[in-house]
Amino acid sequence: MSAREPRRGQERTRRRLSTEERREQLLCVGARLFAQSTYDDVWIEQVAEIAGVSRGLLYHYFPTKRDFFAAVVRRESERMLRLTAAVPGVPVREQLAVGLDTFLGYVADHAEGFRAFHRAEAAGDPVVREVYRQGLAAQERQIAAALAADPGSAHIDGDAPALRLAVRGWLAFMVAVCLEWLDEPELSRDQVRDLCARALLGAITP
Repeated sequence: MSAREPRRGQERTRRRLSTEERREQLLCVGARLFAQSTYDDVWIEQVAEIAGVSRGLLYHYFPTKRDFFAAVVRRESERMLRLTAAVPGVPVREQLAVGLDTFLGYVADHAEGFRAFHRAEAAGDPVVREVYRQGLAAQERQIAAALAADPGSAHIDGDAPALRLAVRGWLAFMVAVCLEWLDEPELSRDQVRDLCARALLGAITP
């Protein structure tokens, strides 16, 4: 009888996860798996086993594997948007280094999620690819709006095709640099930050 009492006590102290906490747990597991393997090589059973839930419960939150991966991609996209939001009224040049340093810190600390987000483009599912492209488009708009609102850059037109193309190209450049940096960290974070900053400033300077 005494041998059972600790187990009953442990069960009483174990807290059930709320709906949001459980969903976040599943998305964290998904980010890790999708970062390590291709879309086709990740199985829902893996996610359920690692998270310690039944497959049926996972399907309760995400009806299909496509829905699950799309949710992982959307979560990482929203994280990056919050992280890279500019401070209104402050010149972009003044906050660029700080913003990039914070972003690179996120990339280093959440390498799995970052890889998972950018693997979405290679996923065969058109719905997943669309979620990914929407995320990139939101980043483009956010950067272009910050540049256009920069008090020291009155010459910048946030709707100009040239600016949109420059920002889109810079995002592709930064993603490629970050993915390479994660795999082969030959440069320091400061060096990667300065490289990305020079690339953006060079792309938008008339």
